[in-house]
Amino acid sequence: MTPQSPLPAGAGGPGSGGSFGLGGPGGSGDSPGDGGSPGDGGSFGLGGSGGFDGWPDEALEFFEGLEADNTKEYWEPRKPVYQRSVKAPMEALLAEVEGEFGSFKLMRPYRDIRFSADKTPYKTNVGAWSSTGTGGVYVSFSANGLYSGGGTWHLSRDQLSRYRQAIDGAAGEELEAIGSRLAESGFEIDGRETLKRAPKGWPQDHPRIKLLRYMAVLVGRHFPPAPWMATAEVKDRVVEVWRIAKPVNMWLDAHVGPAESPVR
Repeated sequence: MTPQSPLPAGAGGPGSGGSFGLGGPGGSGDSPGDGGSPGDGGSFGLGGSGGFDGWPDEALEFFEGLEADNTKEYWEPRKPVYQRSVKAPMEALLAEVEGEFGSFKLMRPYRDIRFSADKTPYKTNVGAWSSTGTGGVYVSFSANGLYSGGGTWHLSRDQLSRYRQAIDGAAGEELEAIGSRLAESGFEIDGRETLKRAPKGWPQDHPRIKLLRYMAVLVGRHFPPAPWMATAEVKDRVVEVWRIAKPVNMWLDAHVGPAESPVR
């Protein structure tokens, strides 16, 4: 669902973890490896105490303030705002969709800054992902709005090999056809870290050179902040994208499969 990134800065998304059963994109430091424990993140099989009604204006204001002052001094007195207006709505949303999309991982709000030049301690979005096989689905909310996507954020070395072999054959024609149908709905398959040239060993004039240069396979949509984000309409928009991405996830399961080597 990202680059060419389908994500605007700060929208959040899967990072270096492979599939949307995967990791979280960059500006916010998302990574499913940061899933953490259920107090700050964690897995869902959620019970959910109430229905999902969107994110209140307070959530948007919280993230706008955090982007301006990403410090412990800002966060600590406002942690109750995060809990009730940011995290609780996400948990309610996941509780309502897990029957169709499986259990989710809610990402921790704390950035892993050990190897990062950016030492700001908190992610400027709330995100969650569910692995549906080789790929998965992802949702993020931030001051920049809402992102919903599906697919795989990064392919491991062995997955890239299988992906390129598939693109070279009849399966590549199948993915092209999926892409054409997605375009009819205003979507496209995104390769995120697209190579500038053909991969080593592949001809530059290959008929599906664009797909061969992809390092990821994503379908997603970013929605700028809008009044409907404070309503249950959010769920409809998110789920619509996930269902549109389903053929891509099915293609990945059939022709790429899970990683056998670490994702770079």
